[in-house]
Amino acid sequence: MDLSYSDEQQHLRENLSSFFSKESTPERVRAAEPSGFDPELWDKIAAMGLPAMAVPEDLGGGGASVLDLVLTTEEFGRKIAPAPLIEAVVATNLLGRVCGTGGSEAAHQLLADAVAGEALVSLALNPLVGGVARLVPAGAVADAVLCVDADEVVALRSAVSPRSPLEVPSNLGTAPLADRGAGVDERVVLASGPQAVAAYEVARQEWQLLMAGALVGLAQTALEMGADYAQQRHAFGVLIAWFQTVQHRLADAITDLEGARLLAYEAAWAADEGHANAPALATMAFLFSSEVAFEVAADSLHLHGGYGYTLEYDIQLYFRRAKAWPLAYGDPKDGYGALAARLFEHEER
Repeated sequence: MDLSYSDEQQHLRENLSSFFSKESTPERVRAAEPSGFDPELWDKIAAMGLPAMAVPEDLGGGGASVLDLVLTTEEFGRKIAPAPLIEAVVATNLLGRVCGTGGSEAAHQLLADAVAGEALVSLALNPLVGGVARLVPAGAVADAVLCVDADEVVALRSAVSPRSPLEVPSNLGTAPLADRGAGVDERVVLASGPQAVAAYEVARQEWQLLMAGALVGLAQTALEMGADYAQQRHAFGVLIAWFQTVQHRLADAITDLEGARLLAYEAAWAADEGHANAPALATMAFLFSSEVAFEVAADSLHLHGGYGYTLEYDIQLYFRRAKAWPLAYGDPKDGYGALAARLFEHEER
């Protein structure tokens, strides 16, 4: 396993770092609240072809690797960009898989629209219940939401483009969540059968992995904020950076963060190589990065003292999202249970 960056990947990281640093400033992140969506930023992301960067080239995409996607979402997470990049990538990739094995005419048209940047497509992370997809990530702004319903992969398409966000329920991460489905959207079947359901499961695993990358990026910036502030804040007449307990906390954060990054990269490598343990590694990376991101953001917020909880300080933007972003997938306790079942399903009791 070689996880060193290629020249192309290093170039990708540098370009994306420059782009998100310029286009996703803290002021712009704040301005996008409470919907959590900046349409102008999204248009620029779509124009760069990021949502379709891993779709096969013969279907109009860029043919990028899963590791390329993780590097992309890591830079996205560093600036907590108010745009549904992760959901759009995994949904567009799912359309590519469906169309690569047949798929309906509607699937091919939706893929063409997504690749062209004319449709923002998201993914419901849980099956439909009563014809409704609950609290869909980017559901408030997506033109279409991909879901699984029994043995069918379907698209819930809005008759009117909801680029002006639908009503967004109050949430800690100010994410554009929304219910989609019955009575609001047209239900269009894209594919059916075991192969279609398997493709949907791959998309859910991919969401976990790309979110792991974003959380690593978020934690990196939160750590830098805490370390910088420790060199400015005084207590008992000295900088708090001189206190051993602060130094140890920051050192532990660096160690945990590097572990989370390595695990995310390893999971991406396994997915690219088609290893059997790739799904389990994706879940491990997601769960561990979720823990690390929240702990690092919380430690950095505490280093800010009481100021860390005020809206004027940027660390609270990261702290809230570190807690909220992973919850779109569900309760982490359920995630650990599912992981254990996957790892030990063949062992005798």
